[in-house]
Amino acid sequence: MSGKNVYVTRRIPDRGIKMLEDAPEIGTLEINPDDRVLTRAELLEKIKGRDAVLCLLTDGIDGEVLDTASDAVVFANYAVGFNNIDIPAATERGVPITNTPGVLTDATATHTWALMLAVTRRVVEGDKYSRAGKYKGWGPLLLLGGDITGATLGLVGAGRIGYEVAKRAMGFRMKVIYADPFKNEKLEKDCGAKQVSLDELMKTADFVSIHALLNDDTHHLVGEKELALMKPSAYIVNCARGPILDEAALAATLKAGKIAGAALDVYEKEPEMHADLIGLDNVVLAPHTASATLETRSRMAEIAATNLIAVLRGEQPPNLVNPDVWSKRRGG
Repeated sequence: MSGKNVYVTRRIPDRGIKMLEDAPEIGTLEINPDDRVLTRAELLEKIKGRDAVLCLLTDGIDGEVLDTASDAVVFANYAVGFNNIDIPAATERGVPITNTPGVLTDATATHTWALMLAVTRRVVEGDKYSRAGKYKGWGPLLLLGGDITGATLGLVGAGRIGYEVAKRAMGFRMKVIYADPFKNEKLEKDCGAKQVSLDELMKTADFVSIHALLNDDTHHLVGEKELALMKPSAYIVNCARGPILDEAALAATLKAGKIAGAALDVYEKEPEMHADLIGLDNVVLAPHTASATLETRSRMAEIAATNLIAVLRGEQPPNLVNPDVWSKRRGG
């Protein structure tokens, strides 16, 4: 299967690009030269006639895209999540879809803590205050924030990332509770965590940290009703997926002063964010950078390239999202 034509929808770190360039199975490699998301029209035009596509979470891959790239034997997603791809449509057409799981757990857990600390200790507010020349010296009431040590951390979703967030919480002697359909015995053993209902978590936690997967059941899992249960002194952090948290409800809750603050790395309609959030001082807004470390992003590039090259070799890729398709894959 040598000499295949591969398209990369946006430049990824050089480690992955070099793997693609060096792969004997690939004859033609084209990479979007612009550091931006392709428009729908550009995406459809660029994927025509390709044997494989390396796409990003920001690319919407649906039936129309799959039909346009009718020769493609794989779409390798440069992301852990794959809610940008219509998996049933891909499976129906026999197209393998791959992702890059496991690689960003530590980076995301650390970023969650960075946001938690930033919003609690009002770091962004302090930075703006200082740059504006308002700092005239230490004051006993200046930018008072909340306390983390000894507080209760509530995890909405207790998978790999939630577990690592909880492990870091042990350094602050925090109590950990979690709401998840599945019991996490390792989390309970290592962190003394307790499984509770979502309502109990929202009522009890001083810090609510979202780490659930996005699906039909978790869309707006945390909305107006759940936010209303939170303590006035509590904070909420979302480093999972934007639509899990009702952004409009959050904005209204923050504007009304019903909770202490929020920190977000993801949004419902990225890159857009609810207009009411932008002017609020008690919310920290990060541009989806939870996995943005050099090693993490490079490792993601390596995994995505490995998946794509494996399919071109006729081998089952290590990270196949829709394994049922393998026996009936196109071009296999």
